Amino acid sequence: MENSSRRVRVKVPASTANLGPGFDTLGMALNLYAWIEMGLAETTQIELFGDQMNGVPADKSNLIYKVAQMVFERAGVRHPELYIAMYSDIPLTRGLGSSASAIVGALAAANALIDRPFTDDDLFQMATELEQHPDNVGASLFGGIIVAFWDGKRAEHIRIEPHEQLEVLVAIPHFQLSTDKARGVLPREQSLENAVFNVGHSSVLVAALCTGRLDMIARAMKDALHQPYRAPLVPGLAKILAEATDHGALGVALS
Repeated sequence: MENSSRRVRVKVPASTANLGPGFDTLGMALNLYAWIEMGLAETTQIELFGDQMNGVPADKSNLIYKVAQMVFERAGVRHPELYIAMYSDIPLTRGLGSSASAIVGALAAANALIDRPFTDDDLFQMATELEQHPDNVGASLFGGIIVAFWDGKRAEHIRIEPHEQLEVLVAIPHFQLSTDKARGVLPREQSLENAVFNVGHSSVLVAALCTGRLDMIARAMKDALHQPYRAPLVPGLAKILAEATDHGALGVALS
């Protein structure tokens, strides 16, 4: 098959990150997906399908196009003209990792298009460098539950297989909340008490997820670093955080 007619397709899951006390460290893949098709072309053509794509640019400023070009540049090849098609079930700016899934999908598709010169770990490093949140991109790339950190130079992760009876309910508000705005309300400094609170709770949460101790999730998912400051941005969130476990939820967190 000639390169000019070759196309690849990838399917990428959405993700929920932070998972209560796991701020920027705990993420989980969800069964909402984005589909990306990519191929070499004589002139760039970008097609976007689905209501979730409203407002997404369909020219070379498109994130998927720019990420693909980064992959080609690092591989030492040139493919300035591409065919890209994307359909997504993942709502934009609703805390479900829409940008992370687009980045991971673009990396995976571009890598496959040039016969995979980069490993999955290479793609994870690139995705973290771009998104700066290893929990989101790790979940979209590897699936399952991801425990991760990034020190500014290298990201590391461990994947946890979710308990077979674990289910996720996502409540999506009727408004958008950008990551920048959500981060802007966080204090630059935290107390030692809050730090110790979150280290303990996130550690127990990871242990509970690894051992199947679902009964511990409700208490372990409590957070002191970000949810109290972000609650005013989401009407009703404080009530949900306080009462969801009284109505059958194993745990509750702002995604």
